[in-house]
Amino acid sequence: MARPVPFRGGGFAPRPKRLIGLAVFALLIVFWELGSRSGWISALMMPAPSEALRALLDLARSGQLWLHLGASLQRLVLGWIAGTLLGLAFGLAAGLFSLARAGIIPLVAAIFPIPKIALLPLFIIWFGIGEESKVATILFGTFFPTVIAVYGGVDNVDRNLIRMGQSFGLKWRSIVRKIIIPGALPAILSGFRISASIAIILLVAAEMIGAEYGVGAYILLAGNLMATDQLIAGVAILSVMGLAVSWLIGRAERALLRWRT
Repeated sequence: MARPVPFRGGGFAPRPKRLIGLAVFALLIVFWELGSRSGWISALMMPAPSEALRALLDLARSGQLWLHLGASLQRLVLGWIAGTLLGLAFGLAAGLFSLARAGIIPLVAAIFPIPKIALLPLFIIWFGIGEESKVATILFGTFFPTVIAVYGGVDNVDRNLIRMGQSFGLKWRSIVRKIIIPGALPAILSGFRISASIAIILLVAAEMIGAEYGVGAYILLAGNLMATDQLIAGVAILSVMGLAVSWLIGRAERALLRWRT
């Protein structure tokens, strides 16, 4: 009797292993805690995670945590959403229209390598020391990687699929909506991950230069006071923000890219 042939068409689909990531985090924290308590790691340079947790709980009980976190989240959301929407518009224009591509891509190539935090003093002159300059910095830093990701995703859509749609008489809008945008979505969502990380970096830098409240301002104050436990607590807040953004984009990928399974 012939044995059934095993299925070999998995397509290298990744299998979710959530416990592995949690285990790695747990091992690192345990090693860090033991190293700090035993003296292998200097308590002055790297306080134990338990001390950072205590500083974070004190910050929460005082109510300052929500002031810092709320200010940072407001700036991050406004800047990232505005920069992403503009980046989507310009990236789609560059990917779909030759005239727009000829004007946008050289401009992006010229400005994108400039460190955006170096432009913050200019934004302060233009918009003042308030929220506008910080949001503008995040917007500017988010815009360019989004344009590149969207333009690259559109440009890499399989041309045979587009020709097939044209052969079946699909209109231009239908080809864009049913073929080009779905085909470019993996690259676009990957670009969102990169732009969100850049937005968090710029958020902290902008808050360190001129902000009363915000995670960046809290970290700067802790560093000036040599309060390393508070500094580590602030860094942990940023890490949690990054994990939350990654989780949200991952959910969007699972919802929008089901056709790949």
